[in-house]
Amino acid sequence: MLFYGVAEPLWRLIAFATAFALLALLELSHPRLERPELVKALKARRWATNLSILVLSSVFLRIVFPAAATGVALWADAHRYGALPALGVPALLSGLIAFVVLDFAVWLEHVASHKLPILWRIHRVHHADPGVDLTTALRFHPLEILLSMVWKAAIIVLLGAPALSVLLFEIVLNAGAMFNHANLRLQPKIERRLRCFIVTPDMHRIHHSVEGIETDSNYGFNLSIWDRLFSTYVAQPASGDDAIETGLKAYGRDAPIKLAWSLMLPFRRG
Repeated sequence: MLFYGVAEPLWRLIAFATAFALLALLELSHPRLERPELVKALKARRWATNLSILVLSSVFLRIVFPAAATGVALWADAHRYGALPALGVPALLSGLIAFVVLDFAVWLEHVASHKLPILWRIHRVHHADPGVDLTTALRFHPLEILLSMVWKAAIIVLLGAPALSVLLFEIVLNAGAMFNHANLRLQPKIERRLRCFIVTPDMHRIHHSVEGIETDSNYGFNLSIWDRLFSTYVAQPASGDDAIETGLKAYGRDAPIKLAWSLMLPFRRG
């Protein structure tokens, strides 16, 4: 699958590497939470575990679902499936509609992963991370990545989403997730303006709070409108942005940074 002469996986890899490198540098120079004891004791192992989970999830997905989201869009287009082609919606408008609908679908999937016990068992791998930074955005169990792809594929086929729009959405989703998980301090005026449109690090960090009422909020990854529309938006953590505690209390800080423990978490009781 070539886009402007470049294979789809290469586009995604270039975008991922660029966003990761930039955000890593920004985290080092403008950290929101400075906790030396956490950084020194856990960061190297956390990063190794989170990046390993990313690699395992990516390989697993390519084996089980080799076409990925963009391939599904090309397949749907070849068979003229979907509401957008059936209604004769122009290409540019189709792309915009598909992007927004996919973003809502990801928000809805995220809500379901907290509300449905069987999905929460898998999703808690993500929330068990004792720290929150750009690698937390990569810490999704392979089963969750597969279920997410199946869900997105269904939406893509039902819509008849243009392949280019799907590729752009996947790139923005990955970069946006790394951005809003980043341990990054933004200038207050910039942060307030940004969160009117997109999910910022301060906004999403509340979702990773150890406090249940705060975990049950701010589900968005890209657009911030969905949490406002459905009354799941929380503006500030009760403890304040600089004192917020993240992770899941039940698992502490040591076990979740172990790769084998994290991969087995969905199959553990409690």
